[in-house]
Amino acid sequence: MAKRDVDDEPVGEDLVEPDTPTVGQRLRAAREEKGLSLEDIAAQTRIPQRHLESIETADWDKLPAPTYTTGFAKSYAAAVGLDRTEIGDQLREEMGGQRFASSEAQVFEPADPARTMPKWLVIGAVAAVIILIVVMSWLNKRALEPGQPVANAPAATAPAVRPNAPPPARPAATAPAAPAANAPVVLTAIAPAWVQVSDQGKTLFEGTMQPGQTYAVPPTATAPELKAGKPEALKVTVGSAVAPPVGPPGKVASHVSLKPADLMRGPAQPGAALPANAPPAQPAQ
Repeated sequence: MAKRDVDDEPVGEDLVEPDTPTVGQRLRAAREEKGLSLEDIAAQTRIPQRHLESIETADWDKLPAPTYTTGFAKSYAAAVGLDRTEIGDQLREEMGGQRFASSEAQVFEPADPARTMPKWLVIGAVAAVIILIVVMSWLNKRALEPGQPVANAPAATAPAVRPNAPPPARPAATAPAAPAANAPVVLTAIAPAWVQVSDQGKTLFEGTMQPGQTYAVPPTATAPELKAGKPEALKVTVGSAVAPPVGPPGKVASHVSLKPADLMRGPAQPGAALPANAPPAQPAQ
């Protein structure tokens, strides 16, 4: 049997493995297999379309720094279903010794300028904020300013007080018209007040009157009298006239005559001189 000549074995290019696809070729093939365009990948990854084109064509001079380019390629790989780590490692090998020829500073663009906010919109928003701040400051300053005095208004001059001089006499109040002897007397509470109305020792009414509550003294009462825990909480009317207060505020008022004439005359002032034949005052009950 003849020995086969080893020189007959084919050698040369037939034994060399075919070239491995580049990162750009692999990414483009995966993209086309999914039926996607570069515009679709740019919208999905927010990477400028021109950078994606440069990655597919291995045009390194048009890409930013290697770190950013590797990140772009990994995002591209994830979008088309390829292994991010494998694509990143292969890209570093392809860029080895080829990416540092240019000494110019690379500027990373995070997004396509066409997708950024219009300049006129940014300027308008800033102007609106400035106008709002100015208006709010003006309104706040105006609210804090005290009221301006009226121009040319004559200043009120206080009367000079002489030492040891008696206080100026108050103008005499116009005496109300005397009510009729049978004018109705009505008690009205302007605040919660305890009230007792009696006639010759017989209690006609006793209780706490609430604001707005009224009590009309019976016209048949002979000598009605009032006892009030808070005289300032009562308004007494005789017919259509309002009677003076029935007692000093904060003190119990007792034995206050509820006859129309007595009410309109008002209570006796403390320290007032009594007639010579007047009986001594009885202590308050």
